[in-house]
Amino acid sequence: MNRRELLVGPLAVLGAPRLAHAQGVREVVVGAIYPMSGPNAQIGVDAKTAMETVTEIVNNASELDLPTAKNAGLEGLGGAKLRVIFADHQGDPQKGRAEAERLITQEKVCAIVGAFHSSVSSTVSIACERYKVPYVVADSTSPNLNRRNLSYFFRTTAHDEMFTILMFDFLDALKAKGQPINTIGVVYEDTQFGTDSSGVQRKLAGERGYKVVSDIKYRSNSPSLTAEVQMIKSANPDVVMPSSYTTDAILLVKTMGELGYKPKNIVAQAAGFAEKAVYDSVGDQLQGLISRASFSLDLAGKRPSVGKVNEMFKAKSGHDLNDNTSRQFMALLVLAEAIDRAKSIDGGAIRDALAATDIPGERTIMPWKRVKFGPDGQNYDADPVLIQYEKGKWVTVFPEQAAVAPAQWPMNKT
Repeated sequence: MNRRELLVGPLAVLGAPRLAHAQGVREVVVGAIYPMSGPNAQIGVDAKTAMETVTEIVNNASELDLPTAKNAGLEGLGGAKLRVIFADHQGDPQKGRAEAERLITQEKVCAIVGAFHSSVSSTVSIACERYKVPYVVADSTSPNLNRRNLSYFFRTTAHDEMFTILMFDFLDALKAKGQPINTIGVVYEDTQFGTDSSGVQRKLAGERGYKVVSDIKYRSNSPSLTAEVQMIKSANPDVVMPSSYTTDAILLVKTMGELGYKPKNIVAQAAGFAEKAVYDSVGDQLQGLISRASFSLDLAGKRPSVGKVNEMFKAKSGHDLNDNTSRQFMALLVLAEAIDRAKSIDGGAIRDALAATDIPGERTIMPWKRVKFGPDGQNYDADPVLIQYEKGKWVTVFPEQAAVAPAQWPMNKT
């Protein structure tokens, strides 16, 4: 019996008592664990806004073609309203674990969403497993997270292997058209996100015939990256592939400018390179950067909900949805849809409903085929795209069926 059979099978037997458990529920409380202070605090601020946008959609009837949007409140629970309690993990995995336990034991949340940092999602998911409370990963992309045989773990977004395969498919396609791409420079921060991401990049580079000429790990939130940039500059790879959070990304690019280094091309693992703060600070040096993504506003032409949700988010935040906030939005919406179908706030019932999720891509704001979790809790239909930063806007450039324009390559022609 696989994990999906184990999770879905008990529904018929346990349906009646769990429905009774839902009687009298007026409010459904879920937790969200994000960095609300420290160097990545803006991630948490924006995540809060993204999830407030979800609660507005769930709690009020609208014409949006999104799960739960047509009704005011969760219909399966008699119109109960959704409320999110936020906790600050400060980028610390042990703080994240403690906050998860507090949310479960004191705030009585029925599920948790998080957590941006893969290292934090690792500890939080273990705590949720122990308490039998579902944990939905919105934006932590370490491939190892869904390989720990956890029954209460679900991830809506693609993970770094899925993203990195697309990156190398893109490089292969360019190379087939005559672009001279032979060497890779890998630079990454030293937490689980960076180390796992770089491991996938090295593996795929070897399999696809690219030489890794610089392989540089640096300390997260480092005060200086001068030595690291000097090594990258000396190696002068055809493509630099960074895995960095926001403050590190800003420092990395500033240091490149100070040392007179213009990478031929940058293909980034999003994270900090998806954040507005980076482009507000050093965007002039990043024209032509390509990032992997789960989202682009280009999709609004095909899925009207994209533009409408972006308007709602922008009215609250002052800026557009991005790769991170779109995934945070979708993770909570998927969880809300599962709670609605579960007709219960019992952790086991919600887990079973999550395992049975099957939402077509057209009813999301993402370029995904659908949301359907595999036996390990991973959504393997979360199709990623590559987007390029051009004149202050993001343009989808790969794969061809999703692209609205060809990639500018190289990003620095001089």
